[in-house]
Order: sequence, then structure tokens, then C-alpha cells
Amino acid sequence: MIKIGTALFEAAEQLEREKGISKDVLVSSLCDALVAGYKKHIKDKEADNVEAILDEESGEIGVFRTKLVVENVEDPDTQISLEDAKEIDDEVELEDEVKIEVTPEDFGRIAAQSAKQVITQRIREAERKLVLDEFMSKKGTLITGIIQRRDDRNVIVNIGKTDAIMPSKEQLPGEYYKPGNRIRVFVLNVKETTRLPQVIVSQAHPEIVRELFELEVPEIEDGIVEIKSIAREAGYRTKLAVWSNDPSVDSVGACIGPRGSRIQTIVGELKNEKIDIVRYSEDPVEYIVNALSPARIISVDILADEENRKEAFVIVPDDQLSLAIGREGQNVRLAHRLTGWKIDIKSESQAAQMENNYKQESNPDDEIEQTENDSDTKEEINQEA
Repeated sequence: MIKIGTALFEAAEQLEREKGISKDVLVSSLCDALVAGYKKHIKDKEADNVEAILDEESGEIGVFRTKLVVENVEDPDTQISLEDAKEIDDEVELEDEVKIEVTPEDFGRIAAQSAKQVITQRIREAERKLVLDEFMSKKGTLITGIIQRRDDRNVIVNIGKTDAIMPSKEQLPGEYYKPGNRIRVFVLNVKETTRLPQVIVSQAHPEIVRELFELEVPEIEDGIVEIKSIAREAGYRTKLAVWSNDPSVDSVGACIGPRGSRIQTIVGELKNEKIDIVRYSEDPVEYIVNALSPARIISVDILADEENRKEAFVIVPDDQLSLAIGREGQNVRLAHRLTGWKIDIKSESQAAQMENNYKQESNPDDEIEQTENDSDTKEEINQEA
């Protein structure tokens, strides 16, 4: 047996406190290292009856081979005679297994070299697994991090045990990410690598809005108010469809909060991004009207309501057309994403012109007759003159 003292156990306990790596990981790593060193020493990597045993009370460790007790020994590496086995254990019988210490006398230096390599590798593996498990459980949630630096177009954010990457497409447009600032980010994905897991975070994902509302609005966390749909253009505008499972609770009012306190907190967190809270409805006409707010709507006609095709024709007052469409089509685009309906918006005068054109195309004979009547009238007027 090799005397290792209590220093190993003290180091294992410190490692467990600082990095959360179990003491058993270090002990098993040391045992595996001794086995690997022994197999290399005897030049038999295939030996599968070798194990290392650590006695925590004495602080000693040794290598043992398990051998089968037989009457006639054919393979001395795996078998032992009953007579020799009796010297180890008086109660042993044929077909029993006994553990025989085979630790070489000069094994200390070899064991130390092997142990260092294996333990270092195992600690890295254990640390990687801890980080992977931790952030796998946080995938799809909000966490707080500290901006470290910019790496090309990416932003590196420290989130505790590792650094996360925020790609350019997951950043808020025009936002300056200053190193040292604390930010809330959404854990988008966790990828396993040969080193520490790669964590991808976002400030542009629509689900970050859901997480913020769940944090700020108790009715959502309690399940009284539901978020039915989210449509977001990060940094500019978000539309949120909400529904109340309790008729006495106003879903929109709950999200806005007393004097707008809840919505203002979320808007501040999203760097003053505009948020429209829309009341969800199972009636598509009402839902589309709500989704196009703040524009006033005259009428909504459902053109197609099929599984793969949902189209609606919307008429608004002339002075509301630009508001309904929004800057560069943003309002109608977000309404489409929110509701799942393709929305065609026309002003009142445009709709009237379309209807007039349709009538003319549908009744060309009436137009000719009207033209002839006009000509006859003109001739009568000329004759009277």
C-alpha cells in the first residue's frame, strides 16, 4: 500500500467547496489513475481484474487483482490455488474470488505521474459536466450577467461559471454594450464542447418579453393571465396578446399595472422598446381589430379561413391608413405575426375605388349604355341650342 496521508482528502473537500466537484470524483480519479499506471507498468492494458482501493482511515492506497480460487492454476494472472488463497483468507473455498494486493514496491513515482494526468482530466470533465447541467436547466430562462468584452461582432457576457456568447443577431439594434455593465439575457442554447460548454444568450428573442412579464406580473405567474402570443422586432416594438382566465381580472390592466408601473419597468429593461398589449380573442375579427391598435378600424372581412390559409381584408378611415400600416409596415407586420392572419389594409377611399372598378369590370354593357345615353343627351342639347 502507498501512504498518501490526509492532504488528498483536504484538497478534495476544498475542491468540493470551491467548484462543487464531489470528493468522490477526486478519489475515483486517483484510483483509476493507479490502475492505468499499473497496467502500463506490467505492460498489460487488457487486464480487467485490476482495481485500486483507498483506505480513508489509514490514508493508504493500493492496487489489487481479483483472482478466482481453483484447484489447478492455468492462468496465474486471473487464478489462484486454494492453498495460496487460504493464506489470505482462511474461510475461502473453491470458485470464490479473492483480492490480492499487487502494488509494486517502486510504484510511487509512476503512480504520481499517472495520477496527476488523470486527476487533472477528470476534474476538467467534472467541471464541464457541472456547467453543462447547470445551464441546460437554465435554457429558456432569464439570467443576469456582466459584459466582459466585444469579440469581433459578438458580445462576451460572464454568467457565473462560464462566459456566454451573444451573437450580433441576438443584440438590440444600436445598443452599446459597455464592459462591466450588468445585463439580463435570455439563455437561447447550450452546446457541449470538448472544453467548457458554449452558452448562447440573447436580448432580441421574443421569449425574453414573456420572461420579463412573468417576473413583473403576479397574475401571469399565478396562471390567472395567459400570454397567448408574442410578436417582436427587437429594439423597436413588441405586440403581446393576453387573455384572462378570471372574468373579474382585466388582462391588459394587470400587465400595465397601477399607473403603468409594471409596463414601465419592462420597457426600461428593454431600453425603451415600445410595447402594445393586445386583448386576445377567439373571434378572428375582434382579434385582428385589437392587434392593429392603436389604429381605428371600420370593418374586417374574412377572405379565407383554412388550415394553411388565413386572409383578412381590413378597411380603415383615410386618416388612419399610415397608423394602421405603421412605419415601413411594422404595425401590420407585427399584427400578422401575432394573429397568424395575412392582413390586407385599405383606406376607405381606396376600398370605394376598388369597389367602383369592380362594378365597371363586372358590368361593361351598363357602361356602354350609359355612354350612349350621355351622347344622346348631348345631341338633344345641341339641337335645342
